[in-house]
Amino acid sequence: MHVVMFADQHLESLGGAQVSMRLQKRFLERAGHVVTIVAPRLHRDAPDDAAYLDLPSIAITPDREYALTWPGARTDRFVDAQMGARLPVDVVHVQADFWGAFIGHRYAARHGLPVVHTMHNRVDVGIEATAPFPGLVLRVLNAWARRALRGTAPSRDVVPDAAGAARSRDAGPVGRGAGAGRGAGAEPASVRAGRVAAVPSGRSAADGWAYLRRLAALSHAVTAPSSHFARRLEEHGVASAVDVIWNGIDDDVLDAALGAGSSVRRPGRPRFIWLGRMSPEKRLLPFVEAVIASGIDAEVEIVGGGAQLRAARRLIERALPKATVTFSGRLPYAETLRRLADADAVVQTSIGFETQGMTVFEAASLGTPAVVSDPDIADELGSGTWRVTDATVPALANALRRAAADIAAGTPVEPDASIAERFRQSSRTAAMVDVYRRAVAAGR
Repeated sequence: MHVVMFADQHLESLGGAQVSMRLQKRFLERAGHVVTIVAPRLHRDAPDDAAYLDLPSIAITPDREYALTWPGARTDRFVDAQMGARLPVDVVHVQADFWGAFIGHRYAARHGLPVVHTMHNRVDVGIEATAPFPGLVLRVLNAWARRALRGTAPSRDVVPDAAGAARSRDAGPVGRGAGAGRGAGAEPASVRAGRVAAVPSGRSAADGWAYLRRLAALSHAVTAPSSHFARRLEEHGVASAVDVIWNGIDDDVLDAALGAGSSVRRPGRPRFIWLGRMSPEKRLLPFVEAVIASGIDAEVEIVGGGAQLRAARRLIERALPKATVTFSGRLPYAETLRRLADADAVVQTSIGFETQGMTVFEAASLGTPAVVSDPDIADELGSGTWRVTDATVPALANALRRAAADIAAGTPVEPDASIAERFRQSSRTAAMVDVYRRAVAAGR
């Protein structure tokens, strides 16, 4: 098949979705398929690839890492002209939430192509965490979508057969997780408090779900990178059934890391690693505050970059915690996995934002347990976690103390050993190809 993927950001820019799409592309090509990636042009030097179709764009962040392409007639003409030599196309795969989604759905509608849409983000949670007036931003976003998608006819159906979604879920790395089917009323009060502290409700959430419903209505199949997010998409009427296709880990890198074994882990101070984009929804600053408050005698490595790096450094410089804290910056994918393999525990602090929480599954694949703040992710991960009981800094500090004590005693929690095999990108690609085939059949 020839699969055309549309993204909000260039695949060589920073971000979990971009990492996932690069892997998907490579493993689809390895399986004999053709992939074209349509995304805004990157405004810095980056590796080139014949599969990339770069759109005219404007940089939207001071570091020029991210860019925007305006969806409209001019962009439509550019895409059609550039795609002329790449025809025919079998399926459009939209892996975008904003302008990339609009551009992709417009392209599919013009050419009568089936669409698979992967929902990567809870847009309401991200906007709530980063925008000063989230309700207004979401209303504007919905209005923009109505305008940009005017004239694009809805698909015939959105994966109508629940059995198809169930088949994909059964093939996923961990299924629905230990908490599957549990109603909200069954959650501990502390967990519910954590959700309330981190996840928007009321008008903002309603506008966010309405926006995702608008995108899903144009798709022949909808996928999500975790069962807890798929469940929420179904509960809020985004799609009648959602296929769960987890973002995977590179088979080659995983084999190399597993082949090296865990001999690098040495006795001594516990080693924690936090990695990700340093923006509010990732909760880096609460993590740094918890390290300081916990008083743990440990080595703490912080990997990544972003707007909150300077504030995090200042907190450490002022408090001089007992732990040794190192800021390692941005690292290549393979090196990041090596650091995960060498650590005693990875710490994930976001709550409600992650639609998968890929980092902790990468770590589990390498045998590294996790301190997890989001109860949904902890449920899906299953064993190998120290759960944070609520969204407060004291609760996170207490979890860090428990983890440090267990590690120092030589009795850390252990991840599910089967995740390494079930999380391979090759298996995730095979599952997605099945979704493509069903979407193509539905679009005929």
